[in-house]
Amino acid sequence: MPNLYQRNQSKVLVLVVSFFLVIILSLTLGQVDISLAGAVAVIGYQWYVPVFSGFDFTPDEQAILWHIRMPRTLTGLMVGAALAVSGAVMQGVFGNSLADPGIIGVSSGAAAGAVIAIASGIGFLHIFYLPLFAFIGALVTVAVTVFLVMRHGKIPVLPLLLAGVAISMILGAITSGILTYINEQKMQQYLFWMVGGLDFRRWEHVYLAFWPVSLGVAALITLSRHLNILVLGETEARAVGMPLAQLRLLLLAIASLTTATAVCVSGNIGFVGLVIPHIMRLIIGPDHRILLPCSALAGGMFLLICDTLGRLLLCPSEIRVGIMTALLGVPYFLYLLRKMNRQQ
Repeated sequence: MPNLYQRNQSKVLVLVVSFFLVIILSLTLGQVDISLAGAVAVIGYQWYVPVFSGFDFTPDEQAILWHIRMPRTLTGLMVGAALAVSGAVMQGVFGNSLADPGIIGVSSGAAAGAVIAIASGIGFLHIFYLPLFAFIGALVTVAVTVFLVMRHGKIPVLPLLLAGVAISMILGAITSGILTYINEQKMQQYLFWMVGGLDFRRWEHVYLAFWPVSLGVAALITLSRHLNILVLGETEARAVGMPLAQLRLLLLAIASLTTATAVCVSGNIGFVGLVIPHIMRLIIGPDHRILLPCSALAGGMFLLICDTLGRLLLCPSEIRVGIMTALLGVPYFLYLLRKMNRQQ
């Protein structure tokens, strides 16, 4: 392990420095700019650090930074890390660099759960009900997909992918059918959630996502050595006595739970789990022991960059982060497709 990090020490250092720089930009830039000193003063004051008691900041700066930008930034870091790490795990499990966290129906299940909450009116009763229904929809979808293809304790990869596509299409049809019967207000709420964004995120969303995302990412990183063996092939995995089906199911379950949590607090944000792991694999290498932690940093950083750019590009209002990730991710996705076609 030490040799692994020593070989990539300079790259990891640049990534960590860039990570904190992006956090600073996310907290200070926007429609109302806040100086770095003012941001540090507000954070120190909120954390009851005596050394910052003499720093000056206005009540507006405190309200904007602590109640608007701080929860928005922390949510973006968690969602980006969750999607990127889950995407890297999915790509490793399926042996396909085009796999993403929603490949077995997580996003479609979350969308179906969200539209049910909105159509029934439950989503308007409390801030947590819409994320809760989205989370339940994602988990139920993954459970049904795995149940359909599991035979004698084994999970074949190709049937799992096909089942995920089929279930996603069915749920898409059900979601579209429900949308035709709801009123304009509910339709706007669904579209607002479906596009994906970090605006209007509150501390409640941070508390909701913190433990599931933190534990999920930590568990996947802990299993990175086993994932390395799984990527080598079924023959090698069985040669070292690894329970292949159980490991694949465990990785899929944790990655799906982590993705479901991210989707339920931010809406449907695409391309993070597809693009970031692939870029990190080109820069850092394929070893998941370092690929997963670096993907977590890069995923959070990428989402904050997209969110900050969306706040700065007012045309006429800010561009939601789900749109920005698509604008930046689609060109690279097309490049990846073309590159794979050339190699065949």
